[in-house]
Amino acid sequence: MLYGICPLSVVPIRAIADEVGEMTSQLLYGEHFKILEQRKLWCRIRIAFDGFEGWVRNNQITVIASADYEGIENSKNLKYATDLVSFVSDDLGLLIPIIMGSSIQNSEALPYRFEGSATDTKSEKSLLLKTAVSYLNTPFLSGGKTPFGIDSSGFTQMVYKINGYSLKREALEQSAQGDALSFIEESEPGDLAFFDNSDGVINHVGIIMKDNYVIHASGKVRIDRIDHTGIFNTEIKNYTHSLRVIKKII
Repeated sequence: MLYGICPLSVVPIRAIADEVGEMTSQLLYGEHFKILEQRKLWCRIRIAFDGFEGWVRNNQITVIASADYEGIENSKNLKYATDLVSFVSDDLGLLIPIIMGSSIQNSEALPYRFEGSATDTKSEKSLLLKTAVSYLNTPFLSGGKTPFGIDSSGFTQMVYKINGYSLKREALEQSAQGDALSFIEESEPGDLAFFDNSDGVINHVGIIMKDNYVIHASGKVRIDRIDHTGIFNTEIKNYTHSLRVIKKII
């Protein structure tokens, strides 16, 4: 088994081993993974954090020893960058900009110095929304996980990750986590609301706020009204998403 780590700010993960393939997610700086299959230009990986699989270019990753991988897995010093943009620098002082939510750890695999703010603890549930609103107006990007482009499940995953909690990558997977609530009135800020399409498949997720509001990524990260029917967009005066279930993760 081969192992790897992301040495760049953001690397696209694709559904197939081709540049024209759909971007299904992204690797952020410092994320480590197993290499399941390797070809001349591409490799198929499984991210350690959430088990997500996809294809990345060989020239955009760094192969690491199994000992480095296990060292990161067993580390108690995992940190996540909390600034919108921060930097790591090498011995020559060359800077690499990295994105909020990037993984910062003391590892021989990536011997860079980190310059910025980071967190390594689990936050109180009330602090989830402080992180969530920092993504406001981020444009929607299918497969995105950054403040410069993000999808609905990438948004919820990153908000929870920065605060020390693990969510799966896709909305359907996230909906299998936590405990279901019977009524929206039982929810509290930080809970997750899931929405389905006309075929009954869960394909969207947002974070519950106070006073029947939800923050979610639809066109951009935005705040809308929510009730037992779903998300009501006051700009177009219509429901945009049908509520399926509310889950308490924390």
